[in-house]
Amino acid sequence: MNAPLPKVLIADDDASIRLVLSHAFTRAGFQVRATGAAGTLLKWATEGEGDVVVTDVMMPDENVFDVLPRIRAARPNLPIVVMSAQNTVLTAVAAAERGAFEYVPKPFDLDEIVAVTRRALEPARKAGGRRTAPASPKLNRPTEPLLGRSPAMQGLYRGLARLVASDAPVLITGEPGSGRTLIARALHDLGPHAEKPFLIASTAFASVGEVMERLTREPAGGAVLLEGLDEATPEVQARLGPWIDELDALPPRLRPRVLATAGVSAEGRSGEGAIRRDLYDRIAVGRLRAPPLRERPDDIPELLRATLSSLGEAAPGVDPAAEARIKAHDWPGNVRQLQSLVRRLALMTAGPVITLEAVEAELERAPPPTEEAGGIDAALADAVTIAFAQGPLADVHERLVEALERPMIRAALAAGGGAQLRAAEILGLNRNTLRKKITDLGLR
Repeated sequence: MNAPLPKVLIADDDASIRLVLSHAFTRAGFQVRATGAAGTLLKWATEGEGDVVVTDVMMPDENVFDVLPRIRAARPNLPIVVMSAQNTVLTAVAAAERGAFEYVPKPFDLDEIVAVTRRALEPARKAGGRRTAPASPKLNRPTEPLLGRSPAMQGLYRGLARLVASDAPVLITGEPGSGRTLIARALHDLGPHAEKPFLIASTAFASVGEVMERLTREPAGGAVLLEGLDEATPEVQARLGPWIDELDALPPRLRPRVLATAGVSAEGRSGEGAIRRDLYDRIAVGRLRAPPLRERPDDIPELLRATLSSLGEAAPGVDPAAEARIKAHDWPGNVRQLQSLVRRLALMTAGPVITLEAVEAELERAPPPTEEAGGIDAALADAVTIAFAQGPLADVHERLVEALERPMIRAALAAGGGAQLRAAEILGLNRNTLRKKITDLGLR
């Protein structure tokens, strides 16, 4: 006797989408029942109908994200696939928060959504009809931490949504300027421990030792980001492995989540610019890749407008020809380079709009950044970006100065053999000024 065909419940307010999906699932061997109302979907599901749900988010009677908890309460093992034209990281995380098996952005490929739906049924079949809902992260931030609706960013959003509720270490790879630090910040801010500290340790500077000491002495949960892990010296990498093991031994409420960023070629290498295998295995439990801007040119207009908007109401507009030229550029420095150029253009523009001629002149004037050109300039640019994101804005200058002075003074003291007079000479400071800074910063 043949097994009954699986039944899919389809919910979308667009009749044409319901029709196309109904035909595709019927051809794929499903029974289909479709509706344009969230209330009807809730009724069918809670009455026991359907083996899997494929639903849009925005419905005329109710937002499906408000309905899904009620469906899960009645049928915790029913797999749900969410599709949405609101293709943002918050949508992906909200879908995961409410127990969805997968989030599929619109417009979608029919073969893809059918394949995803088949995969959603597999856990239930293997468990004899039982399917455990994934852990639910808490959506803590109303603002959009990452921008872009391109396929490359959708893949990142889905990966981030799967990892955001976990405490597992995550390695984020990508080119300089591609937003690796912002991705790490989103993992923390959208997760269940957003109210706890988020500490950043640049492995290229002395700050990593300070952060290690602080978290060992006063653990408080939250997250620690090891920036530029592939740039750390062999000595620092050798220390990090045992230190991470020490953190793992802490009680869960005090254990910080370890995140790290690295270049695109860090994996599988040896020698300079590589991550030790034992350290890589500890940190790359979860992996995310920040896509370079050249892989998502359709996101450039949104990033351009967001950068101008951050400058306030006095910022100029952009001539369509200028926007087209900006979009056509290959941006070897990625989002950081784009934002820097747009801010510079806005500062120099006297008229109401940024012109094509101004864009051409700036692109010709500025040499393209390279991987090697990152270094301290890239670290400083990231520090400024992070400081503005953390707020309040009135404290940005003070926090940046402290973040830069601390490792600088430590390095000068080390170079001077611990003698404050010699360190003051190296830094070009009065000895009394240096002594006060050492006291204020709590340095030994």
